[in-house]
Amino acid sequence: MSHQPEISQSAQPDILRQARRIVVKVGSSLVTNDGRGLDEVAIGEWCRQLAALTADGREVIMVSSGAIAEGMKRLGWTNRPHAINELQAAAAVGQMGLAQMYETKLRENGIGSAQVLLTHADLADRERYLNARSTLLTLLQLKVVPVINENDTVVNDEIKFGDNDTLGALVANLVEADALVILTDQKGLYSADPRKNPDAVFVHEGRAGDAALEAMAGGAGSSLGRGGMITKILAAKRAAGSGASTVIAWGREPDCLLRLVRGESIGTLLVAPTQKNQARKRWIADHLQLRGAITVDEGAVAKVRDEGKSLLPIGMTAVDGEFSRGDVIAVRDSSGIEIARGLANYASAEARLLCRKPSGEIERLLGYAAEPEMIHRTNLVVTR
Repeated sequence: MSHQPEISQSAQPDILRQARRIVVKVGSSLVTNDGRGLDEVAIGEWCRQLAALTADGREVIMVSSGAIAEGMKRLGWTNRPHAINELQAAAAVGQMGLAQMYETKLRENGIGSAQVLLTHADLADRERYLNARSTLLTLLQLKVVPVINENDTVVNDEIKFGDNDTLGALVANLVEADALVILTDQKGLYSADPRKNPDAVFVHEGRAGDAALEAMAGGAGSSLGRGGMITKILAAKRAAGSGASTVIAWGREPDCLLRLVRGESIGTLLVAPTQKNQARKRWIADHLQLRGAITVDEGAVAKVRDEGKSLLPIGMTAVDGEFSRGDVIAVRDSSGIEIARGLANYASAEARLLCRKPSGEIERLLGYAAEPEMIHRTNLVVTR
């Protein structure tokens, strides 16, 4: 590969050693021992380490896959179903066992647990987002370990996070974690798929958001989960928005979590850039589904992306979708590529009337003028 990722030098010991708030994510293949049922020994080991981290004064959150896989096992299904109602039924059955297992194993180590099921709608709505944040921070103050999963029983594909790697990153942003640890069935990231390329080189450290990492990760995943290495690389990029660095490591590495916080270099570390987005802008950037989009001309692209200016109606050329004032919408260039996203000051029907019009004509066109901008720069996040 011609482009190698930007590698930091010896950052892992300090980043993980200093991390006080850590989100740990484990995948389906680990939790359910490749679909054979909940792996009591492995979950017990993770819970023992979580308890030790809590006793050390750290705050930990577990994001755990496995409900659907466990439900499939309990229902006697060997192949993952495609019908949403069957997936939701499997999740409902499996979530019972998953919650019971974590409760039992954490309690054996003297730590309380709490089950938290989230949907994208919980994080897309500003009030529910803040409520979820408040609940999780309160649990951490009480030294209770939240065990989070997507609420697969009530969601459909249109509103799903898509995979728990993404959910782990969103939770890291939600609570402003210092680190995200993704435990998987692989040692970490390689420059190519080691199962297919014997010359693949292990990547010990890189920078979250480096495009070369995405090219390396490809799209390979297990049959049980919906992720793969690419979702972990993208999750690291998303978590970096709140300053959280990410480690991708083998989940069966002995004392993996404890050794990481002692400064051992385990797995692949993806370092977050030092700059953090403001809390409101992180919330905007973390939207997975958008209500609509505005297409803008080249002049507006330069103003928004390059100069950090607000989006004015005169630079708008088209409006897609139906959205209300306050919804998060995309800003696209003439080729359809998203360059930014932000909070709309006007609804879609109003925005269509404002295209190519100067701000001074807003009141004449609409009968009122809320703001002179379609999206104010303080509510605008550049994405490309």
